[in-house]
Amino acid sequence: MLVVYASLYPFSGWGAQQGPFDLGFLLLPWPRWIDRFDTAANLAAYVPMGTLVFAAAVRSGASSRRSVWLALAISAVLSYLLEMLQHLLPQRVPSRLDWLLNTAGAGAGVAVGLALDQLGLLAWWQGLRERWFAHASPTALTLLLLWPAGLLFPAPVPLGMGQALDRLREQVVFALLDTPWSSLIDSWALADIVRVEPLPVPAEVSVTALGLLAPCLLAYTVTLGAWRRALLVLGAAGVGLATTTLATALNFGPEHATAWITPRAWAGIGAGVAIALALVAVSWRGAAGLGLVVLTTLVALISQAPEDPYFAESLQAWEQGRFIHLHGIAQWIGWLWPYAVLVHLLARISSREPS
Repeated sequence: MLVVYASLYPFSGWGAQQGPFDLGFLLLPWPRWIDRFDTAANLAAYVPMGTLVFAAAVRSGASSRRSVWLALAISAVLSYLLEMLQHLLPQRVPSRLDWLLNTAGAGAGVAVGLALDQLGLLAWWQGLRERWFAHASPTALTLLLLWPAGLLFPAPVPLGMGQALDRLREQVVFALLDTPWSSLIDSWALADIVRVEPLPVPAEVSVTALGLLAPCLLAYTVTLGAWRRALLVLGAAGVGLATTTLATALNFGPEHATAWITPRAWAGIGAGVAIALALVAVSWRGAAGLGLVVLTTLVALISQAPEDPYFAESLQAWEQGRFIHLHGIAQWIGWLWPYAVLVHLLARISSREPS
């Protein structure tokens, strides 16, 4: 899904834009120029896919040789189909080189997966997962792996994800313009459209603490053993610090990478770690219930945070610069991650206890 999104973003202007449907169309054109950043991105994008498809096939019982060909075929066919679809998007340029780079990246990923399998690391991971996590854990683990990706999108408050209500309102207002209902939305569209007052210090600290506590409680719903939960809390704090620092460096330059680390941020991270460690013995269902409260509060608070000038400048850099495709992915993950976890936790609470 991430590969498809990055390949077809921004999903607008569909139509036959790149010439007639002839043999050249099927063969894909050779690019008129080669950009180093695009070359590296196209090569690296399919490495994880090659590794993961190979590992999934091996763990499903396929032989190593069959898994290699399956991973290569799926990756190559998917890349080719996406390049073909780019013919219909005016903002995308289909390229035979991109397809070759994608396939080569998948091949590198398959080589990594094959090496891991030969070293016995895939079997080791399977055993580690069975010791650490409950059987009903795939969705939770997927959401936990997506959490750092959402942190790459610039946030008004450190670790504050889920600021989607304003953008949703903008989309609704835009969709209803020049319709019989447009007069009904004027006051709603203008109400509270500009927030300039910063969040109070307690609220800002709370957002950071809740932003760290949310993935910890999600992990508690599938993690076996209090000491393992404690280690995951420390790991989550480290990942949050590293990812937010990386995002700041990408936006404002390496010299400003640690500018986000303020006394308020430290207080929020410290509070989040302390609360999470105090809850390591809670039942998985209790963790799910607390997670619902934490996420609801986080979304309510972050929705009141203003978009300061530095935040707006950062968004503009993502939307118009080289991060445009990464921006599209990270943006949606950052907006929707809390809501996806809310839905998952509601489903978990209504399910039977995992084995």
